[in-house]
Amino acid sequence: MDCTKNIEYRTRNIEFRSSLFVIQSGNGVFTGFICFCILVLLLTASCRKKTPAPPQGVPTVSRPQADKRTIKEAGQSAELSRSPAPKKEEPVQAAKIVMPSSLSGRWYSADAGALSKQIDGFFRKAGDRRIDNVIALILPHAGYQWSGQTAAFGLKTTDKKYKRIIVIGPSHGTPMEEMLSVPRVTHYETPLGQIPLDVEFINKLLEFPMFQNVPQAHRYEHSVQIELPLLQRHFQSFKFVPIVAGSCSLETIDKAAAIVGGLIDKETLIIASSDFVHYGRAHRYVPFTENIPERIRELDMGAVEVIGRLDSKGFLEYKAHTGTTICGYIPIAILLSALDEGVKAELIKYTTSGELTGDFTNSVSYLSIVFSGVWANYPEVKPPPLLLSQESRGAELTDEDKKQLLDLARKTILYAVEQRRVPRASELDVTISDAMKRPRAAFVTLKKNVVLRKKRNLQPEKTLVLRGCIGDIFPQRPLYRSVIINAINAAFRDSRFPPVTGAECDDITIEISALTAPKPIASAEQIRIGIDGIVLKKNGQSAVYLPQVALEQGWDLNQTLTNLSLKAKLPVDAWKKGASFLVFQAVVFGEEK
Repeated sequence: MDCTKNIEYRTRNIEFRSSLFVIQSGNGVFTGFICFCILVLLLTASCRKKTPAPPQGVPTVSRPQADKRTIKEAGQSAELSRSPAPKKEEPVQAAKIVMPSSLSGRWYSADAGALSKQIDGFFRKAGDRRIDNVIALILPHAGYQWSGQTAAFGLKTTDKKYKRIIVIGPSHGTPMEEMLSVPRVTHYETPLGQIPLDVEFINKLLEFPMFQNVPQAHRYEHSVQIELPLLQRHFQSFKFVPIVAGSCSLETIDKAAAIVGGLIDKETLIIASSDFVHYGRAHRYVPFTENIPERIRELDMGAVEVIGRLDSKGFLEYKAHTGTTICGYIPIAILLSALDEGVKAELIKYTTSGELTGDFTNSVSYLSIVFSGVWANYPEVKPPPLLLSQESRGAELTDEDKKQLLDLARKTILYAVEQRRVPRASELDVTISDAMKRPRAAFVTLKKNVVLRKKRNLQPEKTLVLRGCIGDIFPQRPLYRSVIINAINAAFRDSRFPPVTGAECDDITIEISALTAPKPIASAEQIRIGIDGIVLKKNGQSAVYLPQVALEQGWDLNQTLTNLSLKAKLPVDAWKKGASFLVFQAVVFGEEK
């Protein structure tokens, strides 16, 4: 059944307005004397008015000054412009937000003394070799009993004091496409203590659409967290920048490298976190069954050879050609793209879990590679002007973009009904604009026309009822991909409804909610009912409401946050103290038959 018919569509933008504070007086009669006194007091206060000090605990996002330089050519010619920088404001004390380690007690000891003793033992056995001007490393990220010693060999080659250490690791559990994630917290915590994050550096990264904040990408991701106790014990004092990378094309890899390269300095160390060949049925990679240790080493050393040439594209081609299972290949490719000619790469330590256990039925390879030299003097990349204001994100989608996205959602559902698989965008004859390629979360809502039977002589009445609704809160992929995936989810994976059938397509109306990236606010008083979606977090619990929820339920702010607390399985008044909030907005548009 062909459901791809011409459809008129409507657009409903949830407005973005400034908060208004209105003071209304009650009815009453004031004497002229009292009014006069009040007027004098107000005029006096106005004359003496000073700029109030910012409240403590208000998080800020700093914007770097405008720069006229263009970025390094990274496999392409590109120049990004920026609107004039805003006037410099007084710094505001950021609220302290700590992310505790999710690896403690599992990947390494939860006891600070035992963990310190284990790590110190690694460094004692790592020898005394020193390499001058170490600027980057590739380190493994397995449990310490497997790869901690190998990582220590690499780290001990440098005793330089670094102001900033960046760790780029792959996402093992959270799917992300053409993007990287950085956290909106101020500290990471391990049994060895808290380490401050370089919040200013992270805020600069967040000005670019390929860098987003996806909290679940950090909460349980071991590839970045596993490096921190080793870094704490060896370097002690530094600012940390954790980056989790999703699946990325070479173009995105080169752009990410240029952005990071334009922000770092000679006091920065970059670590690409990766294990190498994962062999065996447990890893679904068995390209050979004879001479296994030698063949694994051959694959690993082939990768090392390409890495030594600092060839990002060649490294990706080597992985694709051999099929070798290097989990951190995206972080490694970003690092290679950021390195300049003249940097020297050297393999410091190599081992495998098969060697450690004496059993190569399943084996993972661990390498420490050190890069020495100097960072190139890259110009700072400037973010696109549209991204300087999160609340202007709705303006990025034109009417034609919205029409194409609705068409994309409908064709996706129809294709899946007929072909029993998720289509690629290229198979659906839809135009994908640049705005649709930017990482952005979306909800897809399906509503079905049904006939309500009325009694006696009254005419039957048609109405729309919910048929499916699923989406993302945090951006994990380009907007058009989010629409494809959530169209599939809403049609076939919403547990409240049976899968959509072809016979229903003509009766289904599609609505899309394109969300802005959630951002922190200082207090609940800043939430705008009917405008802001809300993410509440406290004591490891969280819950979300879309902007429409409060209006649909007729709730005020107190009622909204009380119900949101209950949704997060917290006490009804949990939102009043110790909770943190993120807010986002939505542009909602849909079909109208």
